[in-house]
Amino acid sequence: MTSHTFGAFIDVESSDKSQERQIVLPPKALARTYSVQDPIELASFAWNRNGPSASGNATSSGAQTPRTPSELEISRPPTPRGPQGNEDDGFEAMQSFSSPPMNRFRVLSVCLLNFGNGLSDSAPGALIPYIEKHYNIGYAIVSLIFVTNAVGFILAAFFVDALRSRLGRARTLMIAQALMTCGYIPIVCTAPFPAMVVSFFFLGLGMAINLAMGNVFCANLHNSTKMLGAMHGSYGLGGTIGPLIATTMVTTGGLIFSRYYLLTLCITLFNLCFAGWSFWHYEAESGPNLLTAVERIVSRTQNQGEATTQQNSHVQEQITSMAKAFKSKTVILGALFIFAYQGAEVSISGWVISFLIATRHGNPSAVGYVTSGFWAGITLGRFLLSHPAHKIGEKFFVYGVIIGAAIFELLVWLVPNVVGDAVAIAIVGLLLGPVYPCATVIFSRAISRKDQVSSLSVISAFGSSGGAVAPFTTGILAQAAGTFVLHPIAIGLFAVMLGCWYCLPNIRKRTE
Repeated sequence: MTSHTFGAFIDVESSDKSQERQIVLPPKALARTYSVQDPIELASFAWNRNGPSASGNATSSGAQTPRTPSELEISRPPTPRGPQGNEDDGFEAMQSFSSPPMNRFRVLSVCLLNFGNGLSDSAPGALIPYIEKHYNIGYAIVSLIFVTNAVGFILAAFFVDALRSRLGRARTLMIAQALMTCGYIPIVCTAPFPAMVVSFFFLGLGMAINLAMGNVFCANLHNSTKMLGAMHGSYGLGGTIGPLIATTMVTTGGLIFSRYYLLTLCITLFNLCFAGWSFWHYEAESGPNLLTAVERIVSRTQNQGEATTQQNSHVQEQITSMAKAFKSKTVILGALFIFAYQGAEVSISGWVISFLIATRHGNPSAVGYVTSGFWAGITLGRFLLSHPAHKIGEKFFVYGVIIGAAIFELLVWLVPNVVGDAVAIAIVGLLLGPVYPCATVIFSRAISRKDQVSSLSVISAFGSSGGAVAPFTTGILAQAAGTFVLHPIAIGLFAVMLGCWYCLPNIRKRTE
C-alpha cells in the first residue's frame, strides 16, 4: 500500500527550511485588579475527595447559603461535655508515670506507703512466739490483734472517700500516717496487751486509707498493671525485710519484740511529710474533673447559703455512692475475692512459723526466716510477673497462679521436711504475688471512674478483713486441734478465690 492511498488524510509539509515557521512565545498574562464590588468568593466551593466543586446555593450577592448539619462532609461526633455542660469539663487525658512530672514522686510515695504497710503486716508472723511468751497468752488471745486490725480496715471504708473529697489526697494521706503513728507509740512502749490490741486498730485504719488512695491513683495511670505491680511489690519488699529484721533483733540482738516497731514508726513519720509534699497540688494538676468538692463549692457559689446546700448535696452523693457500691456485683465479688486472698496470705505468713515449730519441730531461730522467703516470693511475683500477666491477660493468668499456689500449699502440708516446706512456701508467695495487682486492674475496669474511690475502698476494707478473720479462725482451731489446720484453711480460701474470679463479668479494657 502506497502513500498516495492516504493522501487525502496526510498533509506532508515541505522540507524547505526557508519555509519553516518561527516559534512565537504566547503573550504575557496581564495583571488583573479586582474591585471591591467584585470579590472572589472561595467559600462557594466545597472541597471533597475529588477536588473542588461548587456546592451550596449561592444568593444574588454571591454569598453561600448555610448548609444543614446533616451533610456528610461537615458531620462529626459531638464533643464530650462534663456534668455542667462545658467542654472544659470533658474527659481528661490519662496520666502516666512521667506526665505530669510530679507523678514520679507520687508513685514513689505510694510505694513507700505500701512498703511501710508490708513492714507492719509481716512482723507479727515472726514475733507471735515472742509475744505469747512475753504476755503469757495462747494462740486464741494473740489472734485478737488480727481482729482489731480488720475492724480498722472496715471502718475506713465508710469515710475514706469523704475525707478525700473534702480535704484532698495530700491531707487524707497525712491523716492516715498520723493514725498509724498513734498506733505505733503504745507498741514501742510495750504497753499492756489490751493497749496493743487497740493499737492494731489504728494501724488498720491508717493502712486502709493508704491502700485505697494508692490503688485508685495507680489504677488510673497509663500501664496500670505495671504501676500496681510496683506499688504492691513494695509491700512485698517490706514483708520480706520485716521478718528478717524482727527475727535478728530478737534472737541475735537480744532485744524485746516491741523495739522492732521503732523502724516502722520512723518510716511512718517520713511518709507523713513526703506524701503531703508530693500530693499537695494533685487536684490542681489533674484538671477540673478532679477538683475536690470543697474547691468546686468555693468556685461556684457566692454565699454561705448556697455553699451549705451544695455541701449537703455532696454528703448525699457520698451516701448514694456507698449504697451503689454495696449493690454492685463487681464490688461484692471483689470484696469476697480479696477477703479470701488476704485471709490466705496473712494466715500463711502469720502461722507458718508456729506450724514449723510445733509440727515439724524446727529451730525457732532458724525457721523464723521462712516468713521472709514467703514475702520475698510475693515481692518477686509482683515485680516480675505483673507485666507477663498484662500481656497474657489478667483474667486468664490469675486462674493458673491460684491453682499452682494450692498445689504447693498441699506439698507443705504433706511433705515432712523443713527445707522442702520452706522452698514450697516461697513458691506459694511467688505465685500469689501478682494476684492483687491483677485483680485491682480488673475491678477498676468494671467500675466507673467517679465511683472508684468508694468502690475500691469497700473492696479493700471488707476484703482485707479476711486478713483478720482467717488468721483468728486459724488461731482458734490451732488451739484446739493443732497448727496443721493452717493448710486446709488456706486451700479452701484458694477455692473461694477461683469461684469468685469465675463469676466476675468479662470487662473489656477501657480506652478513656
